[in-house]
Amino acid sequence: MRPSTRRRISLFVEALGVGAVIGLLLGSARGIAFHPAPLQGAILGGIAGVLNGAILIGAVGAAEIFLSRTRIGRLLERTPFVVTFVMKVLVYGTLTVCIIGGRVGRRLAVAVAAPVLGSDPAVVSHVLDAPMEQQLAISLVILSVGMLLLELGYLVGVQTLRDIALGRYHRSRTEERFFLFVDIAGSTSLAERIGPEAVHRFLGEVFRLASDPIDDHDGDVYQYVGDEVVITWTVDKGRDRARPLACFFAIEQELARATPDFEREFGVAPRLRAALHAGRVITGEVGGSRRAIVYHGDVMNTTSRLEQATRDLERQFLASEDALARLEDLDGFVLDDLGPKPLRGRAATVRVYAVTTHRGRGSMS
Repeated sequence: MRPSTRRRISLFVEALGVGAVIGLLLGSARGIAFHPAPLQGAILGGIAGVLNGAILIGAVGAAEIFLSRTRIGRLLERTPFVVTFVMKVLVYGTLTVCIIGGRVGRRLAVAVAAPVLGSDPAVVSHVLDAPMEQQLAISLVILSVGMLLLELGYLVGVQTLRDIALGRYHRSRTEERFFLFVDIAGSTSLAERIGPEAVHRFLGEVFRLASDPIDDHDGDVYQYVGDEVVITWTVDKGRDRARPLACFFAIEQELARATPDFEREFGVAPRLRAALHAGRVITGEVGGSRRAIVYHGDVMNTTSRLEQATRDLERQFLASEDALARLEDLDGFVLDDLGPKPLRGRAATVRVYAVTTHRGRGSMS
């Protein structure tokens, strides 16, 4: 099973759990409020709520998690934010009315839980039916807010949205981070041949395909700059299983699978260059009407210079000694020590390694 598939299944299971917990809390509160015996009411309402919540959030979660890999999902990605949001609210809202209005949870609670608890089925049915309008209203509000947050997460990045919402970097802090710069080689000459609009589609498809490997390796996309994507990890998160190195080769493997599609549409397959460096940065939130989390420090500049050095040294993927020293589980990679190298704009040299894998020089088959 591919890592992206495992990750999506894991996310789906988490969505079921979240739906069940939300349903349990709302259903239990409803049962306590409307049942003459609060304990039995909490149990009965909780059962109904768990079923309704798991089914509803599970259905929505399945669509969000798995739909993106289909043609419909890719079409939705190209529509404006407002259109996508309204469409999803309408579709998921209709689904909510069908599930909640269909009283799936109530029926099971009446059929199974009532006899076990010794409650009158008619009383249980009345208790669980009583606040149907409230239940629908609350479910629709929760769904709409959840969808808004999810769509915002797609725009700015889930981790960035979470950090801004929680104020994690409201005050700047010092962090140890990895930075991986991945550049699409030859995009300038490609633009001259096929035109800027086609190149935009080309780069968009490359970055779309790269998103799964980045997520699979817990990377956070810092920014897209022209034909380059900058990915970052805290050292604590990226150290395990050499995630930044594995991420690059996973991206390359994903693009290799799509080579026939690229050659058919654009006449060329994407080629990558990359550089990895690590060190101390100042991380903080900046901006007024538009907030963003940025990183300041020599690490960013050094990584950029290291990526430029891939051309001079004729190597696809370069990593600094500082980065490799912070990684674990390097057995799956071939490290070619190129020695200390001068980098443009830096007085001191940087010890540089060319990175490949045991499966091939610079690519994964």
